[in-house]
Amino acid sequence: MWNQVRKLQKNRTVKYGIPMLLLIVGGSFGLREFTQIRYDAQKIKRKLDPALEARVSTKKQLAILQDEFEKLKDADLDGWKNIRGPRPWEDSKEYQEQQRAQLSKGT
Repeated sequence: MWNQVRKLQKNRTVKYGIPMLLLIVGGSFGLREFTQIRYDAQKIKRKLDPALEARVSTKKQLAILQDEFEKLKDADLDGWKNIRGPRPWEDSKEYQEQQRAQLSKGT
């Protein structure tokens, strides 16, 4: 009996092959579980709040588009002025105040 165990311990297939196969098969199952956890966590993060989900739903999409069209129809799109935004090296508040002052003088 003990001779057979010693022969198995010296056999290269038993010594290296079986642990390698166990590592490959076990690793496959382990990776499947870890990736499932990752995808479940992503699903939870992507869950929309109910107010936003109601606005995104395709059933109510037509009504939302009609509301937006009504808002745009009432807006004055012809009477606008192009105001340049501040450069990174300029003080934004100071520059905006200068442009507002110029606009109020011009109109």
